[in-house]
Amino acid sequence: MDEDLSIINSNNRNQKIKDFFINNKKIFLGFITFILIILINFFIYTEYKDTKKNKISNFYNLTIIEYEEKKSNKTLSNLIEIVNEKNSTYSPLALYFILDNKLVKDKDQINDLFDILINKTSLEKEIKNLIIYKKGLFNSDEANENELLLILKPLLNSESIWKSHTLYLLAEFFYAKNEFQKSKEFFSQILQLEYPNPEILIKAQKRLNRDLSE
Repeated sequence: MDEDLSIINSNNRNQKIKDFFINNKKIFLGFITFILIILINFFIYTEYKDTKKNKISNFYNLTIIEYEEKKSNKTLSNLIEIVNEKNSTYSPLALYFILDNKLVKDKDQINDLFDILINKTSLEKEIKNLIIYKKGLFNSDEANENELLLILKPLLNSESIWKSHTLYLLAEFFYAKNEFQKSKEFFSQILQLEYPNPEILIKAQKRLNRDLSE
């Protein structure tokens, strides 16, 4: 008797499960279709990104080769185009190449390219911090105090690995202007960092002991 009841209960349970799937067939099919569409779109997007990255990579490498072999007068326009692609790898490289080879004289144009990387390009945190520091360094010869501090503010308010470099840049900026108290304050901040860059730390200590000691 107990066996018969067990078999009946099992059959009822199986029938209920079967009925549940039959009654909700459209929902399950819709869900499966939805998942398949997401997967297909993901693979298409990944393939698109890989293809685009390879295209930018080839374009960048060809531009550099042609520049080194003096075979093209379109180097600058090509590199600016690459910066405007907002690619996390090759857009920064393109701007660095422009800077290293002094291909642009107009500081406003260079700052616009910096801003594309800083504000519009998806970059790893410390890569973006490095670019902010480079923008500050690029402008440090002509910028006034407020302009330079505004550029470097994100690093001053961070725990970035580039904070030591930023403080050192500002300390030297004020030292060159004979504002020795401000210079000393920024050099001293380097010594107070928990993990300062070792080379920057040594330079700051030397400057304080040699030129700014009381």
